[in-house]
Amino acid sequence: MTALSTLGLTELDIVQNPAIGAYLIWQFTLGYQEDGAQAAPIPLAFLVLPMLLHRQTFDEVASTRKASGLPLFAAKFEKEREILMGIHGRAIQLRPLSLQSIGVAATSKLVRIDYDTAQLRGYPLDLLNAAKPRLPERLKGFAAAADKLGYWFSRLGLAQVASTLRVDF
Repeated sequence: MTALSTLGLTELDIVQNPAIGAYLIWQFTLGYQEDGAQAAPIPLAFLVLPMLLHRQTFDEVASTRKASGLPLFAAKFEKEREILMGIHGRAIQLRPLSLQSIGVAATSKLVRIDYDTAQLRGYPLDLLNAAKPRLPERLKGFAAAADKLGYWFSRLGLAQVASTLRVDF
């Protein structure tokens, strides 16, 4: 019996929790802002966890070069459209976790929510006067994938992201 199971935590509970979600959404906002964008539209943050907490979409995000962009990522699912189409359902299913994660990120001052424009602004570590958090080995690669999603989404408008990923906001 592991220490985690004595706490009643499953592997799913460990990965799908608001603190890890907050970290991924924060990394997403930093990627979005990488080339000068001010802040990410909040609806886009609701796509981060459904894409990264799903093995096949995570693997494709991780294996697609940052410079290639979202359209090339989506094209990888030409023969398996149901995987790409599943993002919408997972976004609905993970909406509570995404919302909690945004709340944790805002409470932790990793991001600021602009309620007037419905956008998230991430703050880099140097502004936070904080050390880079150490992630467990099983979560390596997730930060880079979240950053990459932010970068890709910043290159397209909200409608283009929705159309490319076949999601409704």
